[in-house]
Amino acid sequence: MLTMILLLVAVFIVLLYGLWRYHRQSDSLSRSVFLGLFLGVVYGLILSALNIDTTEFLPWINIVGNGYVNLLKMIAMPLVFISILAAIARLEKASMIGSMSFWIISTLLITTGIAALDGAIIANLFHLDASSIVQGQSEIARGQSMIESSTEVADLTIPGLILSFIPTSIGGTFAGLESTSMIAAVVIASLLGVAALTVNKNEPEKGAVIIRGIDILQSWIMALVRFIIRLTPYGILALMIKVIVTTDATAIWQLAKFLLASYVALFIMLLVHAFIIALTGRSPITHFKKIAPVLTFAFTSRSSAASIPLNIDAQINELGVAKPIANFSASFGATIGQNGCAGVYPAMLAIMIAPTMGIDPWSFGFLASVIGISMIASFGVAGVGGGATFAAIIVLSTLGMPLELAGLLISIEPLIDMMRTLVNVSGSITSGVVGNRVLGKSIGADDFAGTTIGNESYNAANKAA
Repeated sequence: MLTMILLLVAVFIVLLYGLWRYHRQSDSLSRSVFLGLFLGVVYGLILSALNIDTTEFLPWINIVGNGYVNLLKMIAMPLVFISILAAIARLEKASMIGSMSFWIISTLLITTGIAALDGAIIANLFHLDASSIVQGQSEIARGQSMIESSTEVADLTIPGLILSFIPTSIGGTFAGLESTSMIAAVVIASLLGVAALTVNKNEPEKGAVIIRGIDILQSWIMALVRFIIRLTPYGILALMIKVIVTTDATAIWQLAKFLLASYVALFIMLLVHAFIIALTGRSPITHFKKIAPVLTFAFTSRSSAASIPLNIDAQINELGVAKPIANFSASFGATIGQNGCAGVYPAMLAIMIAPTMGIDPWSFGFLASVIGISMIASFGVAGVGGGATFAAIIVLSTLGMPLELAGLLISIEPLIDMMRTLVNVSGSITSGVVGNRVLGKSIGADDFAGTTIGNESYNAANKAA
């Protein structure tokens, strides 16, 4: 067994080395990312085909895969904080903060409503019915876990949710002690940015010192971000190997109908995003080409929060979105109005469970309730944490539906979650593009300048694509 583990690790190291050699010679980070994706899929399929026990091998893979995700999560908070602080400190008017927030959040909530309608229609067209799925021990346990978790959202109110966004401790916010820490960091950065504007207006000399200090800190953080983002191909390689070898093909086959319906609904949301992008005067094909590495990472990592640094980088350097708007949309999009987790998924669950309760899933009143509650739940996910699970809890509880039935999908949850996360990040970027289209001319010219994230050849290659 030990010999086999050493052999598997040795092959993995060889793949990492080969990818490193290619990455050094390549002028495009995106091509290196897709090479890592390809190698990960091939190696994972080989391991699965040979029926090799990877239980002892996966922890070594996780050093690279989970380690990379952890590094991105680590830099997400300081990156969002310093980027928003620097952007606001350079704004001509503090009132622009409200305009950016309005357009970004409105876009996220509207697209989430569309996502819920999309999920409901597709679930109906596929005739999904929870009563046709046999419950196993793991599904029952998941259902019971959701029932217990529902106590966390039982007393959730919109005023209470809004109040949870207001930080009580700067240290606690940066430590990530609350599920709303990311939004709280945005609030703190915004307040400090407005304070910097006030000082700069009343005492220009001191204001200049503050701006200079912010610039230095931003350069420092960006240097760290640049280094970590260059590790993306290796992280993708490890994450894809893990995804392939841990997928239960038998369980997927048994629930293939729901899986297929989910992917159809989620793909339709990508088409909706493409339509919105086209309305802003951009080419959807070029748009998705430029953000492909970000979506690839979101798909493999299943983490909207960990995707924030790559999200911001792509919006600024590849799409030309103003820095303040890119930072706001990436931050809000990771916690509010998630099209996949809070839109498509809970709506499909509600439609799937409806027949077991004698509810007509095509009823206009029922569909309207599902869409409206999903939009509200998409705002509430950030307040309780837990992503799609808690969005589902809020929607199903409000509709008076049994939560334990949602546990029936546990066996294919990881595969659905990958595409959900990709759609979440795409929706976040879409909100940034919309905000940029509406407010771009109001933002200072300096805010359109590219950051130092990534290498110049990577940016040039993607812009030429």
